[in-house]
Amino acid sequence: MFSTETYINRRNELKKLVGEGLVLLFGNNESPANYPNNGYSPFRQDSSFLYFFGQHRDGLVGVIDIDNDQEWLFGNDIDIEDIVWYGSVDSVAHLAQQVGVSQTKPMAALKTLCDQAAAQQRPIHFLPPYRYDIQIQIMDLLGIHPSQQKEKASLPLIQAVVKLRCTKEPQEIEAIERACEVGYKMHTKAMQLVRPGLSERFIAGQVDGIARSYAQGISFATIFSQHGEIMHGAPSNALLEEGRLVLCDAGCELDDYCSDNTRTMPVNGVFTQRQKEIYSIVEDCHDYVLEVAKPGVKYFDVHLDVCRLMTNRLKELGLMKGDTEEAVQAGAHALFLPHGLGHMMGMDVHDMEGLGQIHVGFDEETRPRLDQFGTNCLRMGRRLEEGFVVTDEPGIYFIPDLIDDWKRNGHCAGFLNFEQIETYKDFGGIRIEDDVLITADGCRFLGESRIPYHIADVEEYMRKNR
Repeated sequence: MFSTETYINRRNELKKLVGEGLVLLFGNNESPANYPNNGYSPFRQDSSFLYFFGQHRDGLVGVIDIDNDQEWLFGNDIDIEDIVWYGSVDSVAHLAQQVGVSQTKPMAALKTLCDQAAAQQRPIHFLPPYRYDIQIQIMDLLGIHPSQQKEKASLPLIQAVVKLRCTKEPQEIEAIERACEVGYKMHTKAMQLVRPGLSERFIAGQVDGIARSYAQGISFATIFSQHGEIMHGAPSNALLEEGRLVLCDAGCELDDYCSDNTRTMPVNGVFTQRQKEIYSIVEDCHDYVLEVAKPGVKYFDVHLDVCRLMTNRLKELGLMKGDTEEAVQAGAHALFLPHGLGHMMGMDVHDMEGLGQIHVGFDEETRPRLDQFGTNCLRMGRRLEEGFVVTDEPGIYFIPDLIDDWKRNGHCAGFLNFEQIETYKDFGGIRIEDDVLITADGCRFLGESRIPYHIADVEEYMRKNR
């Protein structure tokens, strides 16, 4: 938790941006895994509630009455039975005081407040809900069916939250830096363990254990697979094999902020020549971003420049052909890079994605191309601003089913050498990902310790530490 003044200032800024009405910010409730008293652990609070009200306890709603300049924390104090099992916790009034809120009420009183605002025809603002229990709560309070809540969510509130959360405060950047240090431990642990004969699941479990030991846990389900061509490949019981690559995409959450890195490494510690050729392209695309990303630059333009660089290099290997600009405009590169260059990151690993990617990753002058494979998956295209935290994660993937589909349909055939591409269908995939802070005149890595990613550095680290 940050200082009391931090939360007071954030709520004051929110009031100015939203302008009028009643703002409801729902905290999360406990979520049972398979029966009521066996909840998912650890409890994870809603990020926007955390940003403005700072408390991790379940069963809370923060309310801001902009018109009358009043704030409440709604929630029920726990009873003696809960104390027996879980220990004593602060009262709702004490929780409110810690974040500068002067008024509290039991949850049952929230309905009365909402009814009064509705009777006065005042705007009632809420964010798009992503949990079914909150959808039911909104239906009970406002009479809006869950099927209509996404479209009825407040655009002024969404835009205000995005504006405030996009630009990271110094204390937030420090928190992300700490998370990145744990991320370093996670990825170097994987590099230390990787060798033929161990299972994907075993190594992924060790990586996750680092996150649980040094942080609150993982920031997303760890991706660890020899099938790096599968974007979200879950670890399996498959044993690591000599001569193959394994991709590790993992991060932690610490003090409510995330890290997110990806490394691709040779199972036996040494890249083959063919692996080096593809890896070096991804490596150069990754480093190009570090050269050009700065305030005022559209991340969509950086993405397209990376696609051009990748296309030119793939042409040198005989995998692509034709005019580079025409190939990129046609989306031919998306056979190898079917996702965007990166995404916002902060309290959420895909920061604020639940508020709608169109509002988070884009602005009025940049809109995603929904009509083109690959570009339709772009999560971040807007102009960069100082204080943004984004991921830099180019990749090259050889997806057998996608190759077969494009070849069968002749899609972008003028730019793709399918006969040569066929010989790579057993290759897998490569991604390199780091977390980047946009500074006043450029950008920099987050985290003091650098996870090895240059070819020579990866091989040297694995040789010395396995």
